[in-house]
Amino acid sequence: MSPSDWRTVKIDDIKAPTRSALAMGPFGSNIKSDFFVPDGVPVVRGNNLNAERFEDSGFVFLTERKADELLSANAFPDDIVFTHRGTLGQVGIIPKNAKYDRYVVSQSQMKLTCNKEIVDPYFVFYLFRSPIGQHRLLQNTSTTGVPAISQPLTSLRNIDLFLPPLPEQHAIARILGSLDDKIELNRKTNATLEAMAQALFKSWFVDFDPVREKMEGREPAGMDAKTAALFPDALEVVNGREVPEGWDIAPMSKIIEVNPRISLRKGDLAPYLDMKNMPTQGHRAIEWVERPFGSGIKFANGDTLLARITPCLENGKTAYVDFLKAGQVGWGSTEYIVFRPKPPLPKEYGYYLARSENLRDYAIQNMTGTSGRQRVAASCFDSYLIVVPSPEVARPFEKIVKPLMTLIKRKDEESRTLAALRDTLLPKLISGEIRVPVNAVHQNTGDEINAEP
Repeated sequence: MSPSDWRTVKIDDIKAPTRSALAMGPFGSNIKSDFFVPDGVPVVRGNNLNAERFEDSGFVFLTERKADELLSANAFPDDIVFTHRGTLGQVGIIPKNAKYDRYVVSQSQMKLTCNKEIVDPYFVFYLFRSPIGQHRLLQNTSTTGVPAISQPLTSLRNIDLFLPPLPEQHAIARILGSLDDKIELNRKTNATLEAMAQALFKSWFVDFDPVREKMEGREPAGMDAKTAALFPDALEVVNGREVPEGWDIAPMSKIIEVNPRISLRKGDLAPYLDMKNMPTQGHRAIEWVERPFGSGIKFANGDTLLARITPCLENGKTAYVDFLKAGQVGWGSTEYIVFRPKPPLPKEYGYYLARSENLRDYAIQNMTGTSGRQRVAASCFDSYLIVVPSPEVARPFEKIVKPLMTLIKRKDEESRTLAALRDTLLPKLISGEIRVPVNAVHQNTGDEINAEP
């Protein structure tokens, strides 16, 4: 039974009483790439609507003057943005603490400014993220040519919303928002941890910073005296390259197994990682499924997967396998190359090597094949030379990065649990199936949340 104190309204009824509260982006001729500048007013595009709520980066920009000319397409904090052409179903909300004072929505989008005396913009945003809202948003779509919403503004204006009293809207938005806040915090923390580990790899094994600092009579930064003592205090030339004294240069295949042999019987049910679920940033795979083994690359925990085909290689699709059970074998696309460092190099070394700019540039330069289907052969790494650190230095590197990667995994798994909870609660809260006592809702994710069916 529907809650008696909820009411049905149309989007047109809840838009702000201001000009262009409900508006489409400009015509394409008004926002061509010719108008883009290095800095200015950011243009919101589909890539900005793929995060939990809004990705406040990766923009192209317009001048302030051009943004003024497109005033009806300007969007501000708490405005909701919808894609009406292209990847339909995308919905984002410009955050209260946005990086910029204003934005311009692209020609494939429309924006809604809500009347906050009637609705909580975040409640409306979450409603359109729910199956109910998605169905209503997409009920007038055309799939002929580029997918699009027919008469987008008219369609949006006439969508019915089922609204609880405003205090309950605030409460529902806070519950769902607190979950997304924690997910976003975990994402930012993991990005920082990943950057720290990559910077350490580059400093120790590419730039040789600790060695150079000791050569200059300085103590290496960011490490204790015991670790610093493991680094030499001189460089020497090996095969025409400067390397730390006592270290070596060797073909990659000598110190890292490329596509190592591993057993998995045909038809065995095993975790399968699809190319689309390979991360472009960070080491954790996005999603995997159980699937009978057919034909593909096999891998185990501690292996690194590098996409070898265009454009996946150029886009950075790389993963460190840490999602299998003990002794389990996984499998995936034949377009993966597997790296497995040989002892005494730690397994994590293979991942950060695969993420390094030098190796990626080398791999891209050695791609062969027809346009659009180019790929790098695993055999090309037989001639890729690597500076091999001493075992004494490899061990402290592992001691530092292993806990970082473990923490990244823990926070990622926590975020997956929170996202599943949010996605379970979302339709029930939005429909009134679960009621929220307004005075029982807290601001923080860790506080107890009481909900009544």
